[in-house]
Amino acid sequence: MTNPQLILIAGPYRSGTGDDPDLMAANLRHLGQAAWPIFQAGHIPMIGEWVALPVLQSAGASGPLDPLAEQVMYPAAARLLAHCDAVLRLPGKSGGADRDVVIARDRGLPVYHRLEEVPGCEAGTR
Repeated sequence: MTNPQLILIAGPYRSGTGDDPDLMAANLRHLGQAAWPIFQAGHIPMIGEWVALPVLQSAGASGPLDPLAEQVMYPAAARLLAHCDAVLRLPGKSGGADRDVVIARDRGLPVYHRLEEVPGCEAGTR
């Protein structure tokens, strides 16, 4: 691949979990399932929580339900998008992921809705 992209993987994290930590962890694992194919295609996958959760921990927050999370979770994704080349929006209700898509489109970035739309991830190329 001659033009690797930094691709933000966006989808549900807290949405639909009732703030159950096990369900949030399952959502994060689901987001992460797209990372390997994106990497194999020559790109750099990124998930906002990969940045936000360690930032919260270093700030002394108890986790993503801590009041400080509001100051970190969405802002981290927005800051990441200043460096990303594209967004992969995975299915599922998520206000944060929807905001990521709006920011990406405002910046003129491609928004992929299926892994197969990501250059190099076409069916049969992995």
